[in-house]
Amino acid sequence: MHHAPKRTQVGIIGAGPAGLVLSHLLARHGIDSVVLEARARAYVENRIRAGVLEQTTVDLLRALGLAGRLERIAEDHPGVVLRIGGADTVIDLRALTGRSVSVYSQHLLVQDLIAARLAAGAPLYFDAPAYAIDGLNEAQPVIRYRAAGEDRTLACDIVAGCDGFHGISRAAIPATALRVIEQTYPFAWLGILAEAPPAPDIVYARHAEGFALASRRSDQVGRLYLQCPPDTDPASWEDARIWDALSARLAVPGGPALARGPILQKTLTPLRSAVAEPMRHGRLFLLGDAAHIVPPTGAKGLNLAVADVAVLGAALADFFAAGSTGGLDAYSDRALARIWRVQRFSWWMTTMLHPVPGRDGFTERLHAAELAQLLESEASQRALAENYVGLPLQAAL
Repeated sequence: MHHAPKRTQVGIIGAGPAGLVLSHLLARHGIDSVVLEARARAYVENRIRAGVLEQTTVDLLRALGLAGRLERIAEDHPGVVLRIGGADTVIDLRALTGRSVSVYSQHLLVQDLIAARLAAGAPLYFDAPAYAIDGLNEAQPVIRYRAAGEDRTLACDIVAGCDGFHGISRAAIPATALRVIEQTYPFAWLGILAEAPPAPDIVYARHAEGFALASRRSDQVGRLYLQCPPDTDPASWEDARIWDALSARLAVPGGPALARGPILQKTLTPLRSAVAEPMRHGRLFLLGDAAHIVPPTGAKGLNLAVADVAVLGAALADFFAAGSTGGLDAYSDRALARIWRVQRFSWWMTTMLHPVPGRDGFTERLHAAELAQLLESEASQRALAENYVGLPLQAAL
């Protein structure tokens, strides 16, 4: 990093999907950017995250020339299964919307994005934690970061905060200028990555003992989740106990037994919804998890990040090409219009599919009635399908 640039047009903090896709999109418009990532490359490339991609996300990656491996090995999923009380209802996404979703592990996508950025000779730096942003209300803010044992500075016209909900970007906005609206759910997910042939479909199961989700990473690797208390220690659950719980919650009377195999990873995912408003302060723009968190029930986190990138990328193209600030001024409102619709969908799926011990009888019966409506009504299933495959990238204000 001896020759790291001290000046760029867009300084991007964070090399997750949001920061990397934004860097690629800006390059397509001839806009310079520098990506600063606090973690090591190996860590970033091997973080296991969700892998359900909306069609609009795939379309954008394809347009940027970043979908080569994705198109070779990703699995197309034209439908999902709701397993309620051991009975299946198939939500045929393609029949209801004409679209589907793709299953492609997020860490593979991140590897693709990093390799393509580096192959293009773009400035992308790992082990380079940003620790301050100065002059957000000035024409040329400065990112302060540390690399190779030295404090460094990066001056830029725009700062893109893509460093997660606990990164420095959101924290750089004065508390008086930012509102965080959030809800924490009274349960979490115990997730496993297992070397066991998964079922062909994504299955969402509501069972008296709790929610379960079965999804795929490949023909031989499955990603499965169990509803559990939020203070659960994954290490306290022995493998056999996990498989027994999954087998009970995912069981279909008379159906095949759940395939078991070695568990490669155990994780605990707390469930919460959060939105930071506004998503802009001066020359700083928040994207992805830096601005919002959704419960994983609807598989929207990565897709929401890419949607933010699409909105901000178009605004930055206008700004650097013609000096127009209209798109930048509208960025927060335009992105939030879509985010809140996605938050509503994720909250709806989460509360409907997770039984909660001690939940009042009135609310529990409302959820039961809502499930019955969903299982019996094609119109309700179409509404679920439209949200699941993904809303338009820029929702109307």
